[in-house]
Amino acid sequence: MGERVPVVLSVLGRPPSGRPAGVLAACDGSDGSLWALDRAMTEAELFGLPLYVLAVVNPAPAGYPPGMAELVQESVETLVESMADGLRRAVEAVQRQRPRPYTGEMSLHVVLGNVIEVLLEASTRQHTMVLGTRGNGGFARLLLGSVSSAAVHHAACPVLVVPAPPGS
Repeated sequence: MGERVPVVLSVLGRPPSGRPAGVLAACDGSDGSLWALDRAMTEAELFGLPLYVLAVVNPAPAGYPPGMAELVQESVETLVESMADGLRRAVEAVQRQRPRPYTGEMSLHVVLGNVIEVLLEASTRQHTMVLGTRGNGGFARLLLGSVSSAAVHHAACPVLVVPAPPGS
């Protein structure tokens, strides 16, 4: 991957709209999301569709107490920049391990908001959503993570859940 793919940052809590339907890959940097990203590249190539790689940052799952939002703004900006850098590195890592790098249209997006809500909103405009079985949320005992489970049951497009490769 000779040139770096720019990351589109959205601080509005909504993924970009007005783009053609494509393959949406949710990526949080976990092994599961990297395997899903690889499969999403294959799906996008197969169908000749653009690939949208989406990372969601939820900086305040429980919300801020009154007056605290201004104090944590710098931390949020650092978190978003870190996620954008991680997203670029994830794409580069997957590209390096592929037998033939993905060369189709691709854009990277970091969105602030609730992960499940953002993904479900983004699914209304997509051909396919591709997710790993589990991400960085912990609860290793669950066979299907809360995000992938919500997507399977509530997404507006077909969802492809990618399991770990054999022997992982």
